[in-house]
Amino acid sequence: MPSSDPPRHRCSTALLFLLLLGFSFAAADDASWTEDSTLESPGCTNKFQMVKILNWVDGVESNEFFTGLTAQFGAALPSDADQGVRSPVAFVRPLDSCSNLSSRLDGSIALSIRGNCAFTEKAKHAEAAGASALLVINDKEDLDEMGCMEKDTSLNVSIPVLMISKSSGDALNKSMVDNKSVELLLYAPTRPAVDLTAGLLLLMAVGTVVVASLWSDLTDPDQANESYSILAKEFSGAGTRKDDPEKEILDISVTGAVFFIVTASIFLLLLFYFMSSWFVWVLTIFFCIGGMQGMHNIITAVLLRKWRHLGRRSVKLPLLGTMSWMSLLVNIFCLAFAVFWFVKRHTSYAWAGQDILGICLMITALQVVRLPNIKVATVLLCCAFVYDIFWVFISPLIFHESVMIVVAQGDSSSGESIPMLLRIPRFFDPWGGYDMIGFGDILFPGLLISFASRYDKIKKRVISSGYFLWLTIGYGVGLLLTYLGLYLMDGHGQPALLYIVPCTLGLAVILGLVRGELKELWNYGIEESESNTPEDPLPVA
Repeated sequence: MPSSDPPRHRCSTALLFLLLLGFSFAAADDASWTEDSTLESPGCTNKFQMVKILNWVDGVESNEFFTGLTAQFGAALPSDADQGVRSPVAFVRPLDSCSNLSSRLDGSIALSIRGNCAFTEKAKHAEAAGASALLVINDKEDLDEMGCMEKDTSLNVSIPVLMISKSSGDALNKSMVDNKSVELLLYAPTRPAVDLTAGLLLLMAVGTVVVASLWSDLTDPDQANESYSILAKEFSGAGTRKDDPEKEILDISVTGAVFFIVTASIFLLLLFYFMSSWFVWVLTIFFCIGGMQGMHNIITAVLLRKWRHLGRRSVKLPLLGTMSWMSLLVNIFCLAFAVFWFVKRHTSYAWAGQDILGICLMITALQVVRLPNIKVATVLLCCAFVYDIFWVFISPLIFHESVMIVVAQGDSSSGESIPMLLRIPRFFDPWGGYDMIGFGDILFPGLLISFASRYDKIKKRVISSGYFLWLTIGYGVGLLLTYLGLYLMDGHGQPALLYIVPCTLGLAVILGLVRGELKELWNYGIEESESNTPEDPLPVA
């Protein structure tokens, strides 16, 4: 791959970010609630629904809306804002609505704190006072499900009842303290059955892996063909080798694969316990540096493929040394892009810049860090398989929260989030939010698919009889299964490698067995490595 950067810098950056990119999950960025045990009985069979709460203060509509969760009982809300009724809101007396209210609330929306009595009791008191709806302010940020008690054998509540978070209640209270007129409109928009943006995210992930696997062929096919011809005669499996004079390659060893997963787990725990705005800032700066370097490598490779003479004119700079004018200009552009994204990272369009930097970083990482054979791939992906399931599904049993998802959400107090994931807005969803996938769900299978691409090329396989095409299809199927699981579990984060590893590594092993090539794939490069190097390669993590 043509480039003006020192190869060791590319390798060290890729290794650093392979350590930082151990975030491996798929999720939908939704408002969430905590599931409690509920009891179904007559009048208590409603489906829990998320609610949008539009608000006006002294007749001026707010630009933001609150989010609520309906109870298992009470009247249904309209699905469209045009069908909703704008009503004044008032606090009840007593504030917990656990006894008869001291004043009438005819046509108003009752606002109550959570208190200690049953939710059904609050609703009955609010309805008896003439309230048009009841909003219960929770004592925390989560939205708990409001169900029925065993004694509520026949419940008849005819007003909507919903819960809002503590911060939403505080905001409403702040608007009402100066005797301002506050009005609310409640409605429960329905989410589309098929999330089309998840398909776009799938294409981005698969496309990143395909481009990374074929990058040498796309940017410098002549050099790639020469390198593959040399490798076909003599494969070097050393920990560090050079396929051509300008590109240094690092192969992961079995020890390095295990070491990487253990180190990634320790790093994840450090983030979980010591998450803060400055910690996220440091990671974000590292992300910008890596993304900027990856973007530089990609742009220069594309330019040099078409106009090779651009890399001939050089300039000597203090501290930076000698570099081509083209590389200097591209570096300035990449620096400006990264700085612009960093400054604007909280805007609604920042996802595009984050995805561009992330994709550039992953393509570069997959060029310089490789799997030498299926043996190492099996160790790495099986460890990653357990790693993903443990930190998403099992960790709540130990840490009371899903460590992976908490870390991915970043520091809630400052609004900073970890940028090591691809995300795309749900354009067709009235609730908005983002679909996301961690970099680990692209890098881990990407390493295997890149190995399959090199193996097919060295063995001169046509695409249908090789491994690259089928593993790419398997990766796409694994992502589809991930988003199916996400849909069936109402948007709760999924360990994507739970679905991806069987569809990629499992498929590679099955194809190898059927074709009688599993032993060769398993030990690929080992014999040559032992004959060409006096000692084992150093593990790379």
